[in-house]
Amino acid sequence: MADLMYEKREGIAFLTLNRPDKRNALSPEMVVRLAEAWVDFREDDEARVAILTGAGERAFSAGADLGSLIPLLTGARGASDDWDERMLKDPDLLHVALLRRIELYKPVIAAVNGFALAGGTEILLGTDIRISVPRATFGLTEVKMGVIPGGGSLVRLARQIPYSKAMEILLTGNPIDAVEAQRLGLVNEIVSESALMQRAEEVARGVAANGPLAVQACKEALIRTNGLPLSEAYDIEDECSRRILATEDAVEGPTAFMEKRAPVWKSR
Repeated sequence: MADLMYEKREGIAFLTLNRPDKRNALSPEMVVRLAEAWVDFREDDEARVAILTGAGERAFSAGADLGSLIPLLTGARGASDDWDERMLKDPDLLHVALLRRIELYKPVIAAVNGFALAGGTEILLGTDIRISVPRATFGLTEVKMGVIPGGGSLVRLARQIPYSKAMEILLTGNPIDAVEAQRLGLVNEIVSESALMQRAEEVARGVAANGPLAVQACKEALIRTNGLPLSEAYDIEDECSRRILATEDAVEGPTAFMEKRAPVWKSR
């Protein structure tokens, strides 16, 4: 069975990290498949929102597989199959898989079904809306093994939660539970295990029902303006606003509202 399950239904892309026996640790195959899936999702006009989760009940993802992926990246072992060869040939695949170096303005929802540690938290930080089960734990444990969370966390974490808490998580390597993650704003809500995917799909459908170009422009503006002086940030906001106001969807939305009907979005 593939290390990543990827399917699309009714405008929603579902990505499931599929190594439950390995706590959904990132293998070379999973990294390559993830990178390809994110690009496919971005390019598919029918897919408006994605849900990322892990297979099984124990883990969202335990991060990079210490027996296969990390030794390959450090040079401790050579390539043994085509997935390894592709990883070594294109190091950017890991960045894309972790939502780190990819221009993706479509929204991604994380459904965290268990612990999300190391690379599991790293990819989580690249998502937009996060829903968790009560027993989930989160953490960047890399320093305990003498490495650093260089998959985006050193940049993204302190932009998403308070600086001192970000430093505590990074420097101690100690995990936090779901309640603390929600208190810090790392996750949006906590739901029962039986309701996790139902709630994730409910949120996804709500997002998918909105104007797709408007949704993407909102995410784009937030990402591109992050950390900029207000004058520069407003220029980007103006650019996005002008672009959206010139679309057919911007005409359709108010018209449908006045006519008391559901809008028919054309993504143009």
